[in-house]
Amino acid sequence: MASTDPNAEKQEPKVEQQDAATNVNVPNGMSLTVEELYDKDKFDLSTMEPGDVFQLLQTTTEGLTSTEAAARIEKFGYNRLEHKEVNPFLQFLGFMWNPLSWVMEAAAIVAIALSNGGGRAPDWPDFVGIILLLLANSIIGFMEERQAGNAVKALMESLAPEAKVKRDGEWKTIEAAELVPGDVISIKLGDVIPADGRLVAAHGQVSIDQAALTGESLPVTKEAGDEIFSGSTCKQGEAQAIVIGTGLNTFFGRAAKLVGDANDEMGHLQVILAKIGNFCMCTIGIFLVLEILVMYPAFKYDYRRGIDNLLVLLIGGIPIAMPTVLSVTLAIGAKQLAEHKAIVTRITAIEEMAAVTILCSDKTGTLTLNKLIVDKPTVKSYADYNIEEIIQFSAYACRTENQDAIDFCICNSLPDVKLARDGIEEMEFKPFNPVIKRTEITYKDAEGVVRRVTKGMSHTILDLCTRDKTEEQIKALNDDVDEYARRGLRALAVAIDEVPTGGVEDEGRGFKLVGLLPIYDPPRSDTKETIDRAIALGVSVKMITGDQLAIAKETGRRLGMGDNMFLSKTLKDGPPAGSGYSDMDELVLQADGFAGVYPEHKYEIVERLQNMGHMTAMTGDGVNDAPALSKANVGIAVADASDAARSAADIVLTEPGLSVIIEAIIGSRQIFQRMRNYSIYTCSVTIRVVVGFAILCFAFEFDFPPFLVLILAILNDGTIMTISTDRVSTISQALIFITRSRGFFFTDWV
Repeated sequence: MASTDPNAEKQEPKVEQQDAATNVNVPNGMSLTVEELYDKDKFDLSTMEPGDVFQLLQTTTEGLTSTEAAARIEKFGYNRLEHKEVNPFLQFLGFMWNPLSWVMEAAAIVAIALSNGGGRAPDWPDFVGIILLLLANSIIGFMEERQAGNAVKALMESLAPEAKVKRDGEWKTIEAAELVPGDVISIKLGDVIPADGRLVAAHGQVSIDQAALTGESLPVTKEAGDEIFSGSTCKQGEAQAIVIGTGLNTFFGRAAKLVGDANDEMGHLQVILAKIGNFCMCTIGIFLVLEILVMYPAFKYDYRRGIDNLLVLLIGGIPIAMPTVLSVTLAIGAKQLAEHKAIVTRITAIEEMAAVTILCSDKTGTLTLNKLIVDKPTVKSYADYNIEEIIQFSAYACRTENQDAIDFCICNSLPDVKLARDGIEEMEFKPFNPVIKRTEITYKDAEGVVRRVTKGMSHTILDLCTRDKTEEQIKALNDDVDEYARRGLRALAVAIDEVPTGGVEDEGRGFKLVGLLPIYDPPRSDTKETIDRAIALGVSVKMITGDQLAIAKETGRRLGMGDNMFLSKTLKDGPPAGSGYSDMDELVLQADGFAGVYPEHKYEIVERLQNMGHMTAMTGDGVNDAPALSKANVGIAVADASDAARSAADIVLTEPGLSVIIEAIIGSRQIFQRMRNYSIYTCSVTIRVVVGFAILCFAFEFDFPPFLVLILAILNDGTIMTISTDRVSTISQALIFITRSRGFFFTDWV
């Protein structure tokens, strides 16, 4: 067994040492490849015995030397997220590579390259007109997609710029990018954690806010041996940690990589335009063959006439202004959505929002307030005190300054926060101690009576109580705590002691248990109504949260969205025995939500739903939501979201809660109907032009000037652009049915 003493001197590699936690040999990690070192099936650095982590990374609590650090940078790379910049020119040219553009490019080539013959000049008007339309379509698409890399950039900016590290036996401040696995770092109040690590030593209560990464609603207390994540923030205490992951091999880095992978996918509107282009190309191809077969003899004597007729088919056979008109329609719609407090960052997401069938929502800060409160109706009293008195006693035992989340919620449960010290004289206050897990105040009231009040973990307070404690009271407390736990409520016990002689150091009569406070993060006032409206629109809502399963289920019950929820490990282990689900796809589709999820789990859930044919929207506010926001058909960043979430999202809400999303869905469906009406109309006109020309050409040998057809197309699309402000019906039963069943694409009729 490897030594668990992190202060042990560095030794020669012992490849045969056995790790009790992972039951695998612990070799010299520096002799492994990066892939082997971070293969969790072999070495899980987050759960291994601390001594084995030091052994594997070949380091001690004295840290690395500068020479060793430089060698490890060569192997592991810098502690930063690499972002590949896309060549803007190549990205712009990419928007000219699709079926609609191919036909327009072919028409331009025919107009300029093949028409100079028989003393006739090139067809400049057609060439210029086609090129201008092609450029207009490409510029609009290019401007939309330039947002693709912003999510990764925002993630990079969230990393700590500097870190305090022990190098060559001395503490130094260096760029966080220079950290390597095996470094020993120091963190204190307010520091952003610069890399993934394991705590080596903790001074006082170390509290880490990792809500933006894991979705937990409260800062997490960490002790020696616990894992800390890059990008989280130290809220209390000081600690030293050994770095176990840098760059893309961190929790943060894996989230960034998922964001990058999601951004590689083609948007749904581009897929639709490609389908329309393919349909038009097939139509043009058929009539080109017919034209050549019917009019070949005439073409032999006047090839320019044949070229002109081919141009008419190429120009008239495609809706050349469709991308531009659709973009204008979407732009007008985006302005309308902004009036409903929904800012659209990728306008093509409006079309996808209209067809959303499943809305995956983060819990903390989205469905709930992300603000703890005391659930007053379920407060338990074990003495002759009412609910208000129990809350008042617990408020006495709270800090009035520099409050943590628990103290803040209790004081704000009073009619006025000033009542937390109203009418008493504070004699002594003992802040929360992670060893005794409680706070305590000694005070004198207006009548001169000295009391002690303590609040904290239920069983810690129960063990402290010596006065008026009965077996019935103990059983009642245990039953109540278990009931709170099943419902996902945090239990906080309160006890009181009277000090007869009035001295701070005097012994009291003994603590007496007076009450039990349930604390939880309540749903927003409008969330239940919003979910009901979403269901009425044919959109089902699933809760995807990093919080505990019991808390997720209780929130689901309060919102009326069901409590058929599962832990994230179900995604790996498969449907639980007796659940009635045959495979994971069925479970994901039917479940009301998932708890304890990490970014990769959210990403997988969205991906599975998409693979089953559902248009999926995802809401979120933190770094942990960014990959799923990018992967979803429509990513929605809620109010007060992090920069990473905003950059990854397609729609950013400026008001809290989900109610804005319903307005966005209704508005998107209106815009969708206008786009659908335009698409049907313009494709019908395109077919009419091609068929009409074919009849006139074949039967009457009549020739259209190509430029006339180009002007006709532009004028036609220009007038029909007014459809972007049409009044349309959005909540018809037919649309609800189609949306609920599989989503509706406005090209299904093709």
